[in-house]
Amino acid sequence: MVFRRSAAACFLTAAAMAAPAPAIAGGFYLQEQSPKETGRALAGGAAAADDPSTVYFNPAAMTQLPGIQMSAGSVMLFASTAQDNRGTNRTVPGLPGSVPVSGGSGGNPFASLIPVPSFHATGQVTDRLWLGLSVTAPFGLKLDYDPDFFGRYDSLHTDLKTYNVQPSFAYRISDSFSIGGGVDVQYAKVLLTNALPNLSPLDSDGMSRVKGDDLSLGWNAGLFYTNGVTNFGVHYRSGMDHHIEGSSTLSGLLGPLAAVNGTTPASSALRLPDIVTFSMMHRLTPRARAMVTARWYNWSVFRDISITSGTGTSVKESEYRDSFSVSAGGEYDVSPALTLRAGTMFDRTPTNPQYQSTRVPDGDRVWLSAGTSWNMSPALTVNFSYAHNFIEQATVIRPDRFYSGSASVTATTLSRVSGNVDQIAASVTARF
Repeated sequence: MVFRRSAAACFLTAAAMAAPAPAIAGGFYLQEQSPKETGRALAGGAAAADDPSTVYFNPAAMTQLPGIQMSAGSVMLFASTAQDNRGTNRTVPGLPGSVPVSGGSGGNPFASLIPVPSFHATGQVTDRLWLGLSVTAPFGLKLDYDPDFFGRYDSLHTDLKTYNVQPSFAYRISDSFSIGGGVDVQYAKVLLTNALPNLSPLDSDGMSRVKGDDLSLGWNAGLFYTNGVTNFGVHYRSGMDHHIEGSSTLSGLLGPLAAVNGTTPASSALRLPDIVTFSMMHRLTPRARAMVTARWYNWSVFRDISITSGTGTSVKESEYRDSFSVSAGGEYDVSPALTLRAGTMFDRTPTNPQYQSTRVPDGDRVWLSAGTSWNMSPALTVNFSYAHNFIEQATVIRPDRFYSGSASVTATTLSRVSGNVDQIAASVTARF
């Protein structure tokens, strides 16, 4: 089969859909790469093989999708978090003890509406070979606290965006077994700001602003097996090593610190985790299906935020832990035109309680999801989903040391963070 001209044009314009996706997630990984999967709490994962989004979750399963299929949609996140000052303080050079840091609660740092768009397409080339494309934003985070936030020495503005283009293939070895894989071309852009304490607490704060970007390559591969009743899928996505290059700007520092004000080149390593996915889908009856998925995330590669600039190297420890998620879901075909689905997931945060930060106000979370698909015709399906994330409260005890020698200042952020996320998702799948 040869790709139709209209389908190829959609492939080429897919990048236009990958708008910035600042969001809250397990760490800062955005699992929400398919509105259909959102409705079953991502339990379909690497084994469902019923939507073009399988290019992202397991390209080997493309062999279950005949002809040319495309899916475009977005998950809309409504995130909120609140910070409670539990005694944030700072030291003053030459004085014993510490003094309180004044300021407000920071407000809700998340935008009122956060879109996570995605585009996926598959095309059957022969009876054994499939090609696919996935355009996603798999990692992202954007927070913007009020300027007088009591935790301003830890963070004020955080903006991480990634754009991932994944051309993929799948090859059917037999009627039961397929292999697949792809290349990940990923662009990352980062902007971080935080206030800097001057030596005297009576002086106004200074400011640190770091920005940069990078383009890196990764890969992914998967296996898919089906006996007609049960599907199994395994998928591996490689970690991504970004070398962020940009600039660092220090401003507003007074007295002996004023000499370092200015802008210098800066660089930082950004290591993103490997991800391993295991999924199973079982047909309970001709109308009902059950699904389970387990994922492992190699988050321990994310050790710190280390920034090298003209003023030296600053290190902010993170010490993330490897994490996991497990989900279960089910679907029922009410009629040939209507399918209902639901699911639940436990997602363990990778953040380390000893190094918790207001940059990633994250905790363990539990998903409850529901969704539906309406087959408007054999060529067109509309998917709708809703999910609510219950997020465990987190405690931030964050001591950060600024400067060195006798002029050093330690600012300790003490905060209790709570929040939740609602998700509303929709997508359209077209078949040719």
